[in-house]
Amino acid sequence: MTFNRNKPYNDLQLLPPQENMETQEVLKKAISANRVLAELKGIGSIIPNQGMLVNNIVLQEARRSSEIENIVTTQDDLFQAAASLQASTPPEIKEVLRYREALWQGFTSLKSRPLSTTTMVTIAQTVKQSSIDIRKQNGTKIANSQGEVIYTPPDGEQVIRDKLENLEQFIHANDEVDPLIKLAIIHYQFEAIHPFIDGNGRTGRILNILYLIEAGLLEIPVLYLSDYIIKNKNDYYQGLRQVTEQGAWIPWTLYILDAIEVTATQTKDKIISIRELLEQTSDLVKNKAPKVYSKDLIDVLFTHPYCKIAFLVESGIAKRQTASVYLQNLEELGVLKSEKRGREVYYINHQLMERLQQ
Repeated sequence: MTFNRNKPYNDLQLLPPQENMETQEVLKKAISANRVLAELKGIGSIIPNQGMLVNNIVLQEARRSSEIENIVTTQDDLFQAAASLQASTPPEIKEVLRYREALWQGFTSLKSRPLSTTTMVTIAQTVKQSSIDIRKQNGTKIANSQGEVIYTPPDGEQVIRDKLENLEQFIHANDEVDPLIKLAIIHYQFEAIHPFIDGNGRTGRILNILYLIEAGLLEIPVLYLSDYIIKNKNDYYQGLRQVTEQGAWIPWTLYILDAIEVTATQTKDKIISIRELLEQTSDLVKNKAPKVYSKDLIDVLFTHPYCKIAFLVESGIAKRQTASVYLQNLEELGVLKSEKRGREVYYINHQLMERLQQ
């Protein structure tokens, strides 16, 4: 069947692809990407409190992944909202924070069950904060910014479920395909199936990181491709279309492998930079304010770049009045900068914020 962008693509091929994916160029790139990813996996352990690292990098990814869907927030507004979620929090920020929640749910679920259609549905429901499920109604179409239809995904709930079942089988197949090559295939296939009426892009990007963890290539969710996709957005969408329209798997796979290598390198450098700042901050507080210093206090400052008195109290570091004094002392040392927003005073770890944004 010749592909027709205006008709449901129910003839989307099942996996694995018929094309030979392991060309010399792809295998060479896969080796390089695997090497950098292995370095990232190893270096993640240099942060003593990995939850500190994951929390902040996940927020960065949530912001960038949502930006692909034209949900735009600033880093400062997002971290402030994460520190003090209120009813007045703008809906776009709440939607970004739901992405973080969905990713954590997916990550936690891997401890009890493998990736599945159920995992995908749960992620989509959390992202959209609704009872969204596999599409039942027909007529879904993907259009560009000019309103031109560029793709019509498969129609029919059973057709979609059958293709998702095939995707599950491919994810868990005991084959010899390099996992990073499989990731490129999995990501295309999920986006092509387009199983939900909304939230497919974000669900698919969460699926990427969960697959890398399930495959044993990472231990914690710190590698995200959204920033690379934003910087190379035209190539991303062109690659998806070329697989659909021409069966051009090789250029698409090379794109994803390059995204993994570039992003892993950047994330590795970011982790090293954060570790250096953590040690510098710890040494400074130890030497200049020994009565204030504790490992738990430093952990709080790096877990919550937008810190407030309540975080120190909740962590058992100090009672409210003493906690206020601690934070003021740290501001005098240049570790933090205070900023009043509404009724709340935040003590911002500005150097950490700068390194997160690099």
